[in-house]
Amino acid sequence: MGPVSAEVEIDVPRQSVFDAIADLAFRPAFTDHFLTGFRLTRIESTGVGAGARFRIAVRPRRVWADTTIAEAEGPHRLVEHGRGGRANRIPSTTLWELTEGPGSLTKVRVSYWTEPTNPADRALELLSAASIPYERRWREALRRLREQLESGALAAPRTAVAGGNPHATGIP
Repeated sequence: MGPVSAEVEIDVPRQSVFDAIADLAFRPAFTDHFLTGFRLTRIESTGVGAGARFRIAVRPRRVWADTTIAEAEGPHRLVEHGRGGRANRIPSTTLWELTEGPGSLTKVRVSYWTEPTNPADRALELLSAASIPYERRWREALRRLREQLESGALAAPRTAVAGGNPHATGIP
């Protein structure tokens, strides 16, 4: 599937936008409308190797997926590689590109695509792509990111670490 893309202009310096995007602990703050059950795969949530596992809402079920930061060329580019779908067999890529505009304006573009190799996975991707409006969901995520960054209200929700003790963090 893909690539699907969305972009938005945010009136915040590029480094601040990059810092927010590159910290996976902040991700649920603007993507929780279509990514749920978000868990970090390690305590450190930034930099190359930081990762997360989550569910993508696919009617009538929810599919587990993961992402790991593969390249972080701050403050202009972030590449994430992941896997998802049935048995976590479908590779995916998320590319974040940030360009400077006049003043403190930053243009953010996110592109997401999958590369299924198995014919059954390709067929499932085609069926689920019709039921999941990825482009619309990414546009909404970027709109929410803009609102939170411009208002200064972006705050990391309580994000658990996968395999961690949920009672120690107070997360139910």
